[in-house]
Amino acid sequence: MAIKAIGLHKYYGNQHVLNDIWFDIPEGQIVGLLGPNGAGKSTIMKILTGYILPDRGEAEVAGISIIHNPLDAKRKIGYLPEHNPLYTEMYVREYLNFVRKFYPGTPRSRIEEVIEMTGLAPEAHKKIGQLSKGYRQRVGLAAAIIHNPPVLILDEPTTGLDPNQLVEIRELIKQLGKNKSIILSTHIMQEVEQIVERVILINKGKIVLDQPVEKLETDKQIITVEFDTKIESEWFKRLDGLLHFENPGNNVWELHFDNKRDHRSALFDFAVDLGVKILRIEIARIDMESLFRQKTGR
Repeated sequence: MAIKAIGLHKYYGNQHVLNDIWFDIPEGQIVGLLGPNGAGKSTIMKILTGYILPDRGEAEVAGISIIHNPLDAKRKIGYLPEHNPLYTEMYVREYLNFVRKFYPGTPRSRIEEVIEMTGLAPEAHKKIGQLSKGYRQRVGLAAAIIHNPPVLILDEPTTGLDPNQLVEIRELIKQLGKNKSIILSTHIMQEVEQIVERVILINKGKIVLDQPVEKLETDKQIITVEFDTKIESEWFKRLDGLLHFENPGNNVWELHFDNKRDHRSALFDFAVDLGVKILRIEIARIDMESLFRQKTGR
C-alpha cells in the first residue's frame, strides 16, 4: 500500500482529536479526505507528512514508517499545504532548483520536466511574487513533484482560485493521479465528484464513511418525473416509500423515496393505473453536500 494509517490516536490536551483511524490507500488512487472544520483532517495530514507524531498508532508511506524512519518516508512524499509557502522574491526556476537540492539524486533536467507538466512554461521567467494565485499553486505542485514521489498529499489545493484556475488545477491533479497515489483534503464537493475515486469522511476524530465514489449512497432516492397531464398531489399518497414530494413547475414532480429499492418501476405502474403517460423520468445523481451533512450530523 502507498499510504497506511494504522490505529492513529492523537490528543490535544483533553481533546481526543483522532480516535482509532485506520485506512489503506493503494498505488494510483486519488482519495478525498473530507470532514467539517475540526474533524481531524489536518491532523491526519500532519502525521502522514511527519510534521507531528501520533500518541498511538503507526503511519506508513510506500512501506516506510513515517514515525521510525521519517527521512526515508518523506523522500517518498510530495506535500502541498493549504497555505502554500513560497519565496516570492525568487524566480520560478530558481525556486524549483532550490527545492530540488533537498532531494539528492534529482537531476537538474527535472526542473524543465515539472514546468512542462504543470503548465508553468508561459510564466516560468517571472518572479513568484508576480504570479497569479493559480500559477502560484502550480509552482507549489511543481515543487511537490520535483523529486517524482509516489505519494502526493494535497491540503485544500484549490482554495481561492477562480473558475478557470479551478478547472486547470483539477485537471492537473487528475493527470498526476494516473501514476501517483494522492490524498486530497477539500471542502469543495465538486472536487469530490470530479477528481477523487474514493471518499474518506472524518467526523469528530473518527472515520464515518470510507467508500468508492461510485458506490456512495444516501438514505433517500430522489426521482424527477414529468407527466403528460396534471397530477393531483393527493394521488402520490398511494406510493410506498414516498417521503416527500415537490412540484417545481408544470407537470414535473420531484419525489423523495426511501432507498430500499429502485422505485421507478412502481412509478410506471402508478402512471398506468392513473391512465397518464410519463414523458421523462430520472434518478438524481448523488448530492455530495446532502451526504456530507447526513454523515456528519450537520
